[in-house]
Amino acid sequence: MAQKCILILVDGMRPDAQALCGHPFCKEFLESGAVELAGRSVMPSVTLPCHISLFHSVPPERHGTVTNTYVPQVRPVRSLVEVLHSAGKTTAMFTNWEQLRDISVPGNMSFTYYMDYHVFDNSDALLTDALLEMLPRMKPDFVFLYLGLTDCAGHDHGWMSPEYLETLNGAWECIRRVSEAAADEYDLVVTADHGGHERSHGTDREEDLSIPFFLHTVDGRTVRPGVTGGRLTDLAPTVCALMGVAPDRDWEGASLI
Repeated sequence: MAQKCILILVDGMRPDAQALCGHPFCKEFLESGAVELAGRSVMPSVTLPCHISLFHSVPPERHGTVTNTYVPQVRPVRSLVEVLHSAGKTTAMFTNWEQLRDISVPGNMSFTYYMDYHVFDNSDALLTDALLEMLPRMKPDFVFLYLGLTDCAGHDHGWMSPEYLETLNGAWECIRRVSEAAADEYDLVVTADHGGHERSHGTDREEDLSIPFFLHTVDGRTVRPGVTGGRLTDLAPTVCALMGVAPDRDWEGASLI
């Protein structure tokens, strides 16, 4: 049992785009691990509300953030980062979207690395470079890698456009590199926050709410028999189960393993 975990989130990654993006590792990854192509996001299917829901395992109507501007919780629920920190785990985050600083209250993240995707048009790859340089030196227990450029391509060119699929191909190259570097020491969870349609997202359309979950574990653990239709709020309890840490009692999601 690894009890170390890397969570990779590809912003705006639709389940039905996997077969079309053209990266050979995508097919290999899907065939060799646990796959859920019928996962569900939350409403509104907007980036920051989705991430707050993922890390706090409660829906937006409970945590209160419903746009890309963070709103402090009236009745705070601890985030995954806070729960892991309280359990003595070290945590790291790599992101190219600054608003994700609010996924946890200050004082709980061990290491953060940020670069602005507006400035660095290859920031997904550069973040992956930084993660792979840090991983063997610092060996954090939990790593969150956010790859934001696929969402940018969706807004700029349209979901499922050639530009969107090319950017998703680049995200899968990042996933391949991380997977190969971490294969013997880290469990790996890959997911998205939301999908998208035309050049937007945030609605209750199926294209916006459908997200994929991919799970690769060092010891071969997989999703519990009969579990289908996992939700974004299930990911924090799932990471805790992988890492041998008790979930927060206020969380609403359930572990998928």
